[in-house]
Amino acid sequence: MSFRTSWHTLLEELEDLPTEATLLTPVSHKRFRVTDVQEHRVIIDVEETGETRPLQREQFESLYRRVTDESGGFELDRLPPDAAPYPAVLSLHPGFEIDEEAGSIVEQDGPTTTQLASGDNSPDETERTEPDLDVYADALLLVDALERHTVTALEEMETDALVNLYTLLSDVQRNANAVRQDVADVLLARFHHDQPVSGSFGSVQRTTRRNRSLKDDEKVLETLEEAGIDRERVLGVDRDKVDAILDVTELSESDMYDIAESEYIRKAEVDEEHKETRLQGLKDQLAAADGDEAEELREEIEELESRIDELTEFSSGTTFHTRTEGES
Repeated sequence: MSFRTSWHTLLEELEDLPTEATLLTPVSHKRFRVTDVQEHRVIIDVEETGETRPLQREQFESLYRRVTDESGGFELDRLPPDAAPYPAVLSLHPGFEIDEEAGSIVEQDGPTTTQLASGDNSPDETERTEPDLDVYADALLLVDALERHTVTALEEMETDALVNLYTLLSDVQRNANAVRQDVADVLLARFHHDQPVSGSFGSVQRTTRRNRSLKDDEKVLETLEEAGIDRERVLGVDRDKVDAILDVTELSESDMYDIAESEYIRKAEVDEEHKETRLQGLKDQLAAADGDEAEELREEIEELESRIDELTEFSSGTTFHTRTEGES
């Protein structure tokens, strides 16, 4: 099938879209809508920024050629970030589909899926539910504590209030890090390139960390000797073996170590029952409150939920560039 035929098929699909239909860019899931369909371009509005952008026919043709010319489809990480809407729109054509798990857009003979968002409600209009996460409950308690104390003057706070604040901060840090790692694992499966993906609060990118661990001792020493290096040059004191010797001899720790002490605060235990009681009290206070007081408390809790939602919200954007024949 020629591009000319495919282009007009795509335009027909776009003309049939409901005006409220929302599409998602692959990987970053940035929301946008098609607002105008013309012979040589498609006009979109990016929901997050309100930006209006034209998507040119020539760029669609370039993407079409790359998808149809390459076995296994075209890898999305080869697109510049601003080109993300192009494959999303092309997925509306019945012959093309985005495989996010493989990180590619492919040509298909059978039924295909599109990048249309499920449902037409915006995030602000969807029903809010309380997440079953430890970090959510701890964050709610922490915000309550921060609002009840003047944390800009810690020296003036009572000791028990400081203890409670430290405990909550520690719990939020630990539980938030667990959720952060879960989010990172999902993003790692979606990112197939090292280009930064931007959200409203910052950007993240896939990176590679290089870890080293020595091979077996004898293997290392044999390899060094074969290279003409005396094994004595790399032999040193093994800390674990020194500790083992201290356990079975009369030598003291100070005979082997230079010791310096420093003092710090650590969390010894958590009164989960009291935390749950306080948390339930906040919820009961909301349920029982009337009028302006209830509305104010609801707004505070919704604002907290919004902050938590925003911490796990990611999106990106990027100009589709047509490579010349001389480019690799």
